[in-house]
Amino acid sequence: MTIGADIGTALPEVFIAVLAMVLLLVGAYQRTESGRFIAWMSILTIVLAGLLVVVSSDERAVAFNDLFVVDGYTDFAKVLILVGAALALLLSFTYNVNERIDRFEYPVLILFAVLGMMMMVSANDLISLYLGIELQSLALYIIAAFRRDTVRSSEAGLKYFVLGALSSGILLYGMSLVYGFAGTTNFDQLSQVFAADAAEAPAVGLIVGIVFIAAGLAFKVSAVPFHMWTPDVYEGAPTPVTAFFAVAPKIAAMVLFVRVMFGPFGELLDQWQQIIVFISLASMILGAFAAINQNNIKRLMAYSSIGNMGYALVGLAAGTDFGAQAVLLYLTIYLFMNTGAFACILAMRRDGRMVEGIDELAGLSKTNPRMALALGIFMFSMAGIPPLAGFFGKLYVFWAAIEAGLPVLAVIGLLTSVVAAFYYLRIVKLMYFDEPTDRFDRPVGGEISAILVGTSVVTFFFFVGLAPVLNSAERAAAFLFAV
Repeated sequence: MTIGADIGTALPEVFIAVLAMVLLLVGAYQRTESGRFIAWMSILTIVLAGLLVVVSSDERAVAFNDLFVVDGYTDFAKVLILVGAALALLLSFTYNVNERIDRFEYPVLILFAVLGMMMMVSANDLISLYLGIELQSLALYIIAAFRRDTVRSSEAGLKYFVLGALSSGILLYGMSLVYGFAGTTNFDQLSQVFAADAAEAPAVGLIVGIVFIAAGLAFKVSAVPFHMWTPDVYEGAPTPVTAFFAVAPKIAAMVLFVRVMFGPFGELLDQWQQIIVFISLASMILGAFAAINQNNIKRLMAYSSIGNMGYALVGLAAGTDFGAQAVLLYLTIYLFMNTGAFACILAMRRDGRMVEGIDELAGLSKTNPRMALALGIFMFSMAGIPPLAGFFGKLYVFWAAIEAGLPVLAVIGLLTSVVAAFYYLRIVKLMYFDEPTDRFDRPVGGEISAILVGTSVVTFFFFVGLAPVLNSAERAAAFLFAV
């Protein structure tokens, strides 16, 4: 392919890269006066990039010497990532102004992180996969510590950086082992090599390489036992940053995880399935039990996200196209549930300062019934109560596990859902049955209010649009098995 055709294949990514650099220059020249303008332009950039993704053909195309691939699977994932990033940026407006961190660098860093995520999900080679992960990670390290005048934010950024560097080393070591034993880093060629040698037992060194790659990717989705950074970073980072971390990077990493395991290593299902089953079980169990005694709502959401990634990994462990479809459905639901929950957390302000204690929600139904209703919807959905969106997410991943002959995984997932329901319903009990404390500050900001309404409506009435989302996820997942 010519360079023009390559750029055409990667047009959304090229568009974001160019606009991010232009906005960086504009912000550098205008300095402090450009924060809100750059933020709105960044959202416009994300929206236009989303339109480019939607209008592009979903036929499989490769570019840049087979390093980059675009198909229906990547398009589905990119839409989720872009929606999550745009919502997270909108959530940050009021907070950044109130906390005096309304600087132009923030939305630009979000754009570079989004660019890295889009490169990750379109990676067709271990090298381009690593470049996408590092581009995303470098931006995330900075925004985690974006509030430089607080120890908690600086500590969060440092912890994330140190552990992220460790995970990158683990990932690179795994890649080097795979290259050494397979002779290539290209996904398509790796798949062909393993298919040709299907009758032979894979080399031990190759299995070790896959284990290390799985460990590096497990860190990115904060799966147990590589979850240790999540609670501290979620609590210490500015709340809009936490909202962003909880949605777009998790979706990108999980989509990449599925592509890597089903793509180049699809023929080695028997070797990696047990790894995924273990980290899925461990994530669901820890996410259910560790959150019970949490008093900080951001730490609770951190353990909730660990559990949610465990449920998504159930679909990956199934190793089937239906499992991949279930993962995409789960991530779609996860996007709206978590964004809405963090919109509620951002509305928790009293006397001009953020409050994060779960007990601060006591009696919210009497002081702010609309916010209590919205947060109640999100908590019931995360608990998996029908007919809310979260019920269907868990239903399909457990269904995929049962069809794949993993009933024990599904049963344990169901039991951990029951345990996790305790701390979700505890919040509902606090809001509706406890005596109210002082009121939260009002108004909370037009952007937060709009997102609260929109995400709660989507979560509550998701069953109305379930069929179209399922069909789209099925078409997207089919591309993983078409090569």
